[in-house]
Amino acid sequence: MEHRLVIHIEKALGWDGPGSVGTAFARGRLTDPELPARLLTPHKLLDLIKRRHLANPQLRCYAQGDEIHPSTFLSTNVNRRRQAVCQADMAALGRILNEGGSVVLDHVDFFDPTLEVACRALGWWSGELTSANAYLAVGETDGFHLHWDDHEVIAVQLSGEKSWEVRGPSRPAPMYRDAERNRTPSEEVLWKGTMRAGDVMHIPRGFWHTATRLGSGSSGHSLHVTFGFTGRTGVTWANFLSDTARADEAFRQNLESAEGAGHKVLADKLSALATGYSPERYLDELRSSTPPARHLPHVAALGQPDGVAAVTEFAPSIVRSGDRVQVCGGAKRLTFHERAEPSLRTLLSGHPVYLDGATEDITTLADLLITEGLCEPLAEESSSGYTDLVTPVAYSKQPPTSV
Repeated sequence: MEHRLVIHIEKALGWDGPGSVGTAFARGRLTDPELPARLLTPHKLLDLIKRRHLANPQLRCYAQGDEIHPSTFLSTNVNRRRQAVCQADMAALGRILNEGGSVVLDHVDFFDPTLEVACRALGWWSGELTSANAYLAVGETDGFHLHWDDHEVIAVQLSGEKSWEVRGPSRPAPMYRDAERNRTPSEEVLWKGTMRAGDVMHIPRGFWHTATRLGSGSSGHSLHVTFGFTGRTGVTWANFLSDTARADEAFRQNLESAEGAGHKVLADKLSALATGYSPERYLDELRSSTPPARHLPHVAALGQPDGVAAVTEFAPSIVRSGDRVQVCGGAKRLTFHERAEPSLRTLLSGHPVYLDGATEDITTLADLLITEGLCEPLAEESSSGYTDLVTPVAYSKQPPTSV
């Protein structure tokens, strides 16, 4: 999937593919001045918050660097069916922002089709699960205190400006659950400056950083989004081996009852298990077995969809063997005749595919991929996430005018 955001991030950071994720601090600038506002604006963020049922910690607020108690900005209303609904108190949010505060919405990609498609494109590109958090700050406000994240981050400044300080790591590759605590910040300052709309920054896991609007003026604001990459580590693989070992009765026996030769058998079995399930095989199977986070079904009574798009978290694998084609992805393994290969590569490309003018074989194949959960029908709302960001594919000469 060729997404404008991915292409421009690579250019801005001077990268040649996703292999640079997590390797070093990098900073640059998008060459497309219209892209930041296309992704998200302050008013769009507030509108998303207004229309959703939200709870803490997904929605958080800060003032002077400290978190505000959720009861200040979240309210529980009882509807006419006497159901409790937790929502943001928009008047309270307005007061927090107008008094120099910050609002944070985690996983904003769950609510917005544009950021959902952007995260999917970044996930296909990087091979890692990707999510987006949005940060809106107004006036003279401090940000988070100096801290580090347990995942890789690409930050994109969308509107306004914010000052940052980024330091190197004080512990190599720290983890959320680790053998040692990581509480002493590094003294090595890698960069200190101001991010403005269109600026991009990559902060590897464990690099200390802080952001603030202090000294930026009481009338300004900042909106930035962070794309977080949930990488897998050697510990993740070791945990997987541990879970897999439960299938073997020898590993379920008490160690005390397996003394001497029994212990050697366990060591040999564990070595064989690690060899058979190499990190490469583990990652491949993990990606192919991960189901889509969300999927829009096809309801036949609503008519044939105008188009479809792949919704797997990672790019599906399409492999031809003889006169058969096997598709692996979205926790499904499907086999097709070789004649279906060109259409499969189109429908599972990650690009929106419009079916006006497609043959019956193609529409039948599209329906099957929707039923299996690898694709979803494109409605007006979902297709908007691709507009001007991902090139559409149309079987007719012209795509529908609504795109």
